[in-house]
Amino acid sequence: MSDESLPKDGLKARLDAAFAALPLVAILRGLKPVECEDAARALYDRGFRLIEVPLNSPDPFDSIAAIRRILPQDALVGAGTVLEVAQVARLKEIGADLVVMPHADTAVIRAAKAAGLACVPGVATATEAFAALAAGADALKLFPAEQINPTIVKAIRTVLPAGTRLLPVGGIAPDTMAPFLEVGVAGFGLGSALYKPGMTAAQIAERAEAFVASWTALNPR
Repeated sequence: MSDESLPKDGLKARLDAAFAALPLVAILRGLKPVECEDAARALYDRGFRLIEVPLNSPDPFDSIAAIRRILPQDALVGAGTVLEVAQVARLKEIGADLVVMPHADTAVIRAAKAAGLACVPGVATATEAFAALAAGADALKLFPAEQINPTIVKAIRTVLPAGTRLLPVGGIAPDTMAPFLEVGVAGFGLGSALYKPGMTAAQIAERAEAFVASWTALNPR
């Protein structure tokens, strides 16, 4: 699927729809291009609509481009561990939708927004959160979640603009989501509890189903 076929002016609507469908971000750190299509299909078929391949994976741009080509437009595909403005430009070139960062570098956030990409920077304090939002962040990655417990999340959330999407990332498992949801987070980023390098598509599917089952139980419609 080419960059031209993806209506970037509709990105906000696509992002909102992806969060409404399943606000769980699949973090495929270590994924190889030869594995990427089967892994992406396994996740998409189980409801995932937010998929990132961290840039410290093998040939990440190749994987991101391939996943973007094979998945429908309702999926948002992009990179994690984006550290440089130049990487944003490369993501734009291959038709990516999403820039995820471990930090709140406002230059990278602004570059992502100028390129028409959704951006989810990492924050750990209220100061970082407000700076990221001012630069145009679409949601905030609370990272590492192991040190930002639900009590801290609740305190930060009370001072942020209404509707700010917070996504804890780091150490999240199907049985650790509930305390964060009780304080109003919007979703989660899922790392090694969902995917580890070398896993088969069937193994990824099994773990994805466990997360979806937990999410559904905690968020009955």
